[in-house]
Amino acid sequence: MARKIIVGDQEFTIPDKFPKSGLSIGLLLVALFAVWSSVYRVELEEEGVLMTLGEYSGLVQSGIHLKWPAPIQTVIKIPTKRELEMEFGQRGTTGSDRRVNRSEIEEESLMLTGDLNVAVVPWKTQYRIVEPSKFLFKVKDPIGTFRDMNEAVMREVIGDRSVNEVLTAGRQEIAAKMEVKLQEMCDQYENGIKINRILLQKVLPPKQVQDAFNEVNTAEQEKEKMINQALGDYNRIIPRARGEAEQTVQQAEGYSMDRINRAKGDASLYSNLLKAYQKSPEVTKDRIYLETMAKVYPNVKQKIILDKELEGVLPLLPLGQESK
Repeated sequence: MARKIIVGDQEFTIPDKFPKSGLSIGLLLVALFAVWSSVYRVELEEEGVLMTLGEYSGLVQSGIHLKWPAPIQTVIKIPTKRELEMEFGQRGTTGSDRRVNRSEIEEESLMLTGDLNVAVVPWKTQYRIVEPSKFLFKVKDPIGTFRDMNEAVMREVIGDRSVNEVLTAGRQEIAAKMEVKLQEMCDQYENGIKINRILLQKVLPPKQVQDAFNEVNTAEQEKEKMINQALGDYNRIIPRARGEAEQTVQQAEGYSMDRINRAKGDASLYSNLLKAYQKSPEVTKDRIYLETMAKVYPNVKQKIILDKELEGVLPLLPLGQESK
């Protein structure tokens, strides 16, 4: 028998019994779940770890695959072909406005340096999971253990450095040293992780002393600036002064040699003249006279040569032209 129900203008017929029993429906649901759980897909950047009755069975590469229904076989997908990142001392969280908010975690980034000072050292560790089986089964909590390993290694490396090295010039050396030590620890634990790089973020002193540190840092920078300016002036002025002094000394030495050589030459000339004069005084006088006249005459514009016994020469001289 069936019952009829009228709702508004619609008429519905409700049978007294369903055509299938509850057991049939249950079996159908179980079959559908078995088919659904037997087909799975591994993405391109992943590898699947196949588990049979809770034991490791092998790795499955990317693509669509079949397996026995759960719980006989299960697959754990591990992103082995993607670079993963773990942050320390700060977190990137996406809020409702889809903007990244940064919140510092001082418990992770607060470090004690080798000279018993304190510095805030945030960093990022970029890594890959290269052996999924070791990552899943060698360590109970691989992610938590890996985070603890990062903190332990960073504190060890920072503890061997002074605060000035941590805050200024030793950042690259610290990152390189930590990368080596962290990889050695990962190999020792056999957690299947390969370290790609360590990225140190902006290292700062604690907030309580940050203003004082900034003032000291500014003073140090001003000191270095003034020293560099003084060295620049020294390197510019001192070599020039030394060059000018060397040039003056060389000019003085040249002038001295010139005067000495000239004096020696003049003395030698006079000595030779004296010797020639002593041998034949008249000839030497005539020669000196002639040499002197040879130097003087070319500078005289008009030359008039008269005999000392000549008289009445004025009418013969062209005095009118000379007066013009």
